[in-house]
Amino acid sequence: MNTLTDNNAKTSATKILVLGATGGTGRQIVKQALARGHQVTALVRSPEKAGDLNGARLVVGDVRDEKVLREVLRGQDAVVSALGTPASPFREVTLLSTATRALVQAMTAERVSRLVAITGMGAGDSRGHGGFLFDRVIFPLLLKKVYADKDRQEAIVRESGLDWVLIRPTVLNDKPGRSSVRALTDLSDFHGGSISRQDVATFVLDQLRSVDWLHRAPLITG
Repeated sequence: MNTLTDNNAKTSATKILVLGATGGTGRQIVKQALARGHQVTALVRSPEKAGDLNGARLVVGDVRDEKVLREVLRGQDAVVSALGTPASPFREVTLLSTATRALVQAMTAERVSRLVAITGMGAGDSRGHGGFLFDRVIFPLLLKKVYADKDRQEAIVRESGLDWVLIRPTVLNDKPGRSSVRALTDLSDFHGGSISRQDVATFVLDQLRSVDWLHRAPLITG
C-alpha cells in the first residue's frame, strides 16, 4: 500500500513524552509539537544539549531505566521515540532494544497506549531498498550492528500490545519540509530516497491520533 500524506493535518492537544529529543529529528518533533499546542515532556540524558528546547518540560534521566520512565509517563497521552545511536562498525549495539523494552513495560504499567517509534530504512522488510550505495557500502560497513538492534527494537514494539506505529524514514536531510510525504509498504519498485527531518516530524505527529497506519510500519520518503 502506498499513500501520499498531506502534512497539514492537525490533531487536538495531547500530552506527549518525547525520547531522543536532542537529536536532529527529535528537535523538529518537539518544535512542531509545541507549535500545534501539545504539551511536551522531553526525557534527556544531557540537559546541556537540551537548552534550546524552549517550551518543553525537561526531565533528566536514563531512557533504559524503567523506574524513570514510569515516573515521567504519568499523565501522558502518547510517546514518540526518536531514539538513535551512532554508526558502530565493530561494537554491538543494544541501546535501542534495551530502552524500548523498558519503555514498553513502563507504558503498560502506566496505561499509556499510543507509541510512535522511528526506526529507519533498512529495518525489517525494508532492508535492501536503500539503493546501491546504502545497501552495498554504508549498511554493511557502518550500520549492520545498529540495524540488528533496530530489528530487535521493532520486534519488541510489535509484540507489545500497545497502539503502535513504526516509521522508517529514508536518508535524512536538513532541507526545508515539502509539506507532503510518500508513505509506502509495497517496496517492490523502491530503491532509495531521502526525506527532510521536518517532514518526518510532521508525519510522526500526525500519527498521534490517526489510525491510518496503526500496527503498521510504513517507509516514508520525500
